[in-house]
Amino acid sequence: MAEIKGWSIAEMVVPEGCNIIVGQSHFIKTAEDLYEALITSSPTLEFGIAFCEASGDRLVRVEGNNQELSDLAAENACLISAGHSFVIMIRNGYPINVLDRVKSCHEVCGIFAATANPLQMIIAETDEGRGVVGVVDGFAPKGIETDEDKAKRRGFLRDTVGYKR
Repeated sequence: MAEIKGWSIAEMVVPEGCNIIVGQSHFIKTAEDLYEALITSSPTLEFGIAFCEASGDRLVRVEGNNQELSDLAAENACLISAGHSFVIMIRNGYPINVLDRVKSCHEVCGIFAATANPLQMIIAETDEGRGVVGVVDGFAPKGIETDEDKAKRRGFLRDTVGYKR
């Protein structure tokens, strides 16, 4: 039986104005297929993708339409260093705009997080490698929303980001 050799926390780098999507996939063409999904989602979306191979050359494969975000995706993928994990960094868009496209890629097994918040990946390490156990996305709640908070939330969705009418 394999044993866990250790635990670590990978602190993702998410600059102001960016969002990060972290998930798990299963095949070398993940980076290219995610590129195709994102490039056709919006003419203004900037993004970088990094995918950690789990066999063969075991390289971090990188794609994107923005070099800064591609480099940042690769940096975050290296912090995770878990086979078949991927990182997408986006700017000029939100995860809600692309998540269905990402999840519909044949290689994508699941999404761990999609956020602009501070993000920590909880990593376990065994003799074979590393795996994502879970995530810490943002901060703990401070309480339950009031009627005023509810009105503010609804106003933000309707007036600021235009997701509701």
